[in-house]
Amino acid sequence: MDQEKNTRYLYRAISGISEDFSGRLLEVPVGTGVLTMPVYKTLHNADITCLDYSIDMMEKAQHRAKGLELNNVKFMHGDVRKLPFTDENFDLVLSLNGFHAFPDKESTYSETFRVLKFGGIFCGCFYIQSENRRTDWFID
Repeated sequence: MDQEKNTRYLYRAISGISEDFSGRLLEVPVGTGVLTMPVYKTLHNADITCLDYSIDMMEKAQHRAKGLELNNVKFMHGDVRKLPFTDENFDLVLSLNGFHAFPDKESTYSETFRVLKFGGIFCGCFYIQSENRRTDWFID
């Protein structure tokens, strides 16, 4: 994907996040944060929690956040199937290209929506099997 298509893709994927968002946001998984850390730089009043099972990837995201001087972003190691949060804790849950990697999708969806407030926003994108041969190889 070239830079223009990548930028268009990202903006479509995060279109559910308003420019003045000031609530609690959960990103699962954060991965390396390459797509989201620059966006978080613009969300000055948001309380952002980034969770990932991969410590390696999360450390890369933490490094990015530190480089961008993000003070409103915290990181947690964890399993999305057992989120360490109370019910209806987040105003927005964001997941960019992560759900394909979760082996137990039912638990993942259930936990994600458990921590999302009633009327909250789920924002993200998914790879869908048989939609694109280039991405089918990494969909469980």
